[in-house]
Amino acid sequence: MLHRVNLASCLVLWITSCAITLAVDPNDYMARALQLMSETPLIDGHNDLPWQLRSQFNNQLNKVDLNTLANTHTNIPKIKDGRLGAQFWAAYVPCDTQYKDAVRQTLEQIDVIHRMCQKYPEIFMFASSSQDILKAFNMNKTASLIGVEGGHSLDSSLGTLRTMYQLGVRYLTLTHSCNTPWVDNWLVDTGSEPSEHNGLSSFGKQVIAEMNRLGMLIDLAHVSEEVMNQVLTLSKAPVIFSHSSAYAVCPHKRNVPDDVLRRVNETKGIVMVNFYNDYVTCSNTAKLSDVADHFDHIKKVAGADIIGFGGDYDGVPRVPEGLEDVSKVPNLVAELLRRGWTDEEVKAALGNNLLRVMSEVEKVRDSMSNEIPDDVPIPNEDVQNPCRTSFGYPSTTGSNGSAQSLSTLALLITLVLQAWITSTV
Repeated sequence: MLHRVNLASCLVLWITSCAITLAVDPNDYMARALQLMSETPLIDGHNDLPWQLRSQFNNQLNKVDLNTLANTHTNIPKIKDGRLGAQFWAAYVPCDTQYKDAVRQTLEQIDVIHRMCQKYPEIFMFASSSQDILKAFNMNKTASLIGVEGGHSLDSSLGTLRTMYQLGVRYLTLTHSCNTPWVDNWLVDTGSEPSEHNGLSSFGKQVIAEMNRLGMLIDLAHVSEEVMNQVLTLSKAPVIFSHSSAYAVCPHKRNVPDDVLRRVNETKGIVMVNFYNDYVTCSNTAKLSDVADHFDHIKKVAGADIIGFGGDYDGVPRVPEGLEDVSKVPNLVAELLRRGWTDEEVKAALGNNLLRVMSEVEKVRDSMSNEIPDDVPIPNEDVQNPCRTSFGYPSTTGSNGSAQSLSTLALLITLVLQAWITSTV
């Protein structure tokens, strides 16, 4: 009898052991990840495929087939394999365009995103609201939103900001890697660039208020830490970091320090984790598990309700092993589950957090619907340069060129008068 009891006990232990083994099988985590991604849209905060279309094809979309494009992190097969539910496509132009043709080039990037959606309507649905994202997801399409990456794209104009919103832009990254006439960028914190505004200028604060009124997401990726804190104080709506990671894990100034993470939690915003190796491990190499460490740290410091995905695919030269392209994102979701993330926490990070933030931004917009647009321009002295005219500013004669001509004429008259007085003395 005792022998039978021992045999039964061993059988129970063996069955339990098998059950535990099955429970931690990586394939089970992947199956669970794919199930969650079928229920909640994966919303990625930043993808630079439009810049690849510019740099490789000069935006000649007719010469590109996104079904077969092979030398990018992103194409249609990879999007399908990666279960990409919604994507903020970056309308990015370099800082070299500032004070030159930044607005034109940005409009061309906005145009190519719209045309991409029109060329592949069975894959992409253009989206400009939280409800559009859900509608596209229910139609098994990738919701396609626009984010302008860099305040230099506005040429310091609130009218340009409003026009871009009308064209479907739903977030503005306040800076890229250059100061604008109204806001400091992250390089200020490295000491490689001087602070020009101690964060935001007065006009910069106007931009924040007008973005709240419009219902445009304020993106704090790329800004200085001073700007982060000023905007978190000023904004009536929650903010986003569209593609930034945790500074405590990798102390790169493009990442978000813990005190700011906690403020993002208090203001109900979101930090969408970047996959760029240099921001993940502060080195040239990284693994998928290193990215998961950023997710874990942000959750520990500020909770799972402020986390999202912000891969930065096609905007960076190095991505982690295991996250080589857009198709690999389910691997990261499975890793979070393996680390003990609950289904609700994973679904929050996948898309529910961003949907909540965007809905709240839309509510703030609606609450400000009776406020009139701000049409006070930036002071002319803050933006004077040889490529900019100054029509409308009362302190000039109509343009920098004409004002300079009058100044030169006055100088000539003075010299002639001096010469005449000297000759008659």
